Amino acid sequence: MNSVEEVLASLSTGEVEVLDLTAPLSRETPSLVLPEPFVNLIDFRIEEVSAYNEPGPFWKHHNIHTGEHVGTHLDAPIHWISGREGKDVSQLDLGRLVGPVVVLDFSAEATADPDFLIDVDHMTSWQEKHGKFPANSWLLFRTGWEKYSHDKQAFLNLDDEGSHTPGFTAACAKWIAEELDISGIGVETVGIDAGNAATLDPPFPMHYFLLGADKYGITSLRNLDKLPANGAMIVVAPLPIVGGTGSPTRVLAIVPR
Repeated sequence: MNSVEEVLASLSTGEVEVLDLTAPLSRETPSLVLPEPFVNLIDFRIEEVSAYNEPGPFWKHHNIHTGEHVGTHLDAPIHWISGREGKDVSQLDLGRLVGPVVVLDFSAEATADPDFLIDVDHMTSWQEKHGKFPANSWLLFRTGWEKYSHDKQAFLNLDDEGSHTPGFTAACAKWIAEELDISGIGVETVGIDAGNAATLDPPFPMHYFLLGADKYGITSLRNLDKLPANGAMIVVAPLPIVGGTGSPTRVLAIVPR
């Protein structure tokens, strides 16, 4: 039995299971809100074309209208100015869209402070306890933000001073991008940076450093509380949009029971 057959056999016997880490995509899906004078993407919507009726008597189908960076989505390097000469979403390395998962839990810190920022010492402390991050891995950051995903106002947490959601210091973003041999990072929030990341130097440092280093980011993840800290595998499946800076993405985890 080869390694692929072993995985398939484990799925059929229930030794491993597939978990969906993807948020459902609908008109109610929260999306990023940029302040003026910046222009926002359109929200997701679905438009009926036919439903077993005169426009299509034997079938039902729809048009969909959405921005690239809505719901659970992947940021490709070309999304940010630091990666402008990099890959679009159709050019991503397929081998890096499947890999080991590491889950880092900062839900207690983010519950206490919605503006909590993960710093380098948080990362090195985690490694001291759990070991080095595997090559080609995806680091998924659990902040407990999923609990707000059905309430757009709470999920974006906007007030007159901006958005208050957890993220990363500029130093941590730079360290992850430059020092770690990983494929990308994933978060439960609407973007890979903190809500107040425009005030950091550089602004939106996770976008700037991660995408500039040819690494990828995924957002609005679910069910991270069901994953072990180590030992699971991720499958990240964006649409191969030619010229696309990102894509709504199905994210699956293969997890030992």
